Amino acid sequence: MTPDEFRAAAHRLVDWIADYREKVYAGQLPVLSAKRPGEIRAALPASPPSTPEPFEAVLRDLDAIILPGCTNWQSPDFFGYFPSNSALAAVLGDFASTGLAQLGLNWQSSPALTELEEVTTDWLRQMLGLPAEFRGVIQGTASEATLVALICARERATGHAAARGGLQSAGASLALYCTAQAHSSVEKAAALAGFGREQVRLIPTDAAYGMQADAFAAAVDEDLGRGVRPCAVVATVGTTGTTAIDPVDDIGRIAASRGVWLHVDGAMGGSAMILPECRRLWAGIEQADSLVVNPHKWLGVSMDCSVYYVRDPQHLVRVMSTNPSYLQTGADAATTSYRDWGVPLGRRMRALKLWFLIREQGVAGLEARLRRDLALARWLAAKVDATAHWVRLAPVPLQTVCVRHEPPGLAGEALDAHTLDWVARINASGRAYLTPAQLDGRWMVRVSLGVERTERIHVEALWRLMRQAAEGPAGDPLAPQPNDQ
Repeated sequence: MTPDEFRAAAHRLVDWIADYREKVYAGQLPVLSAKRPGEIRAALPASPPSTPEPFEAVLRDLDAIILPGCTNWQSPDFFGYFPSNSALAAVLGDFASTGLAQLGLNWQSSPALTELEEVTTDWLRQMLGLPAEFRGVIQGTASEATLVALICARERATGHAAARGGLQSAGASLALYCTAQAHSSVEKAAALAGFGREQVRLIPTDAAYGMQADAFAAAVDEDLGRGVRPCAVVATVGTTGTTAIDPVDDIGRIAASRGVWLHVDGAMGGSAMILPECRRLWAGIEQADSLVVNPHKWLGVSMDCSVYYVRDPQHLVRVMSTNPSYLQTGADAATTSYRDWGVPLGRRMRALKLWFLIREQGVAGLEARLRRDLALARWLAAKVDATAHWVRLAPVPLQTVCVRHEPPGLAGEALDAHTLDWVARINASGRAYLTPAQLDGRWMVRVSLGVERTERIHVEALWRLMRQAAEGPAGDPLAPQPNDQ
């Protein structure tokens, strides 16, 4: 493809994306794909084409095969999982990044890649109100960041055992602490970092599903008494299930007094800290050894852009550094080599999409959108609280409302079946998308707000749809209309 051919194809593709977004924003496409397993694969050729195909054919299949198999995360009627926004300014940043095709191996391989990442992660640090001592690096996901954090914690606790005989030479077993509400990536990272799943201590939670700090202290002291070395604690600010908030300040003081690494998972809730009024939720954050915030969730940056902050970057570099001769340059001593800040050797120019977004919307624009989402969550929570047979199951510190419809006489497995039935019918209708989850052993429904284009009318329509589905006859299909406005 020549530059001129690219120019023509790119214009067509940009028009296609713009048309797609217009349809999604207007509610003209079902939120959840109706495709069955294997249907898309069956529509695609089993073997690659032996001769070139015109770009027109690619666009035709994009429309006919790929688009119908997409769940529309940017729909204003998407209330599942968590917001994974991809603001159009960030899309342009991603486009520019791919077009520039930079590869960050060291500073010299792309000075702009390195220094733009330094600037944008520091911009975000300032927006979050973090102390100046924190340095940031863009990782792919919070799961990556958590793995890096636990490896750093392991190496500090073992006096850098990886440089010697690994964990086999570390002596005592290492323990990791979190709650059952912590993200599943914590347990996975514990396994990958060599702790072992059996060394993950699940600390009890309070009525709001936040970690009980005194129980954490007791677990650490118990391990010390048994000859187990307390290594790291993961405090979550905005858990996946309920957006519960662990008491960072209390946990931090206990961790510091016992030499335990404190990693704060703010993947979802961290974005709220650009609002000064929300920073009380992670009071004590300055005690963290590391923390992660995902701008590719609520904030609006396209996936993947997970910012990992550390208070001691020299320790991170010592743990993660690789220095083959072919990457050594005369600029190394005076520059940052992000290859030494995580697992991958190379990196894309991911800072561009964060840079584009912040410049296009400004801090004030981002703050206004998050305040809107917090207000919408409070509105829905009040409606649930005021309606008979509807129960709000957890506090609403951020933008997620956990609910259950509990008709008289239904309990246990029958109530679970009712919950799963009405949420499945909403999703099958294509008019909205919600994700159920278990809380205290019973099914409930999470309403996760925060999509860029979601406004009050969409939340009002969702509440009507929820009541229609849950309070109407069991099993009745809902009309598959794109919207209820």
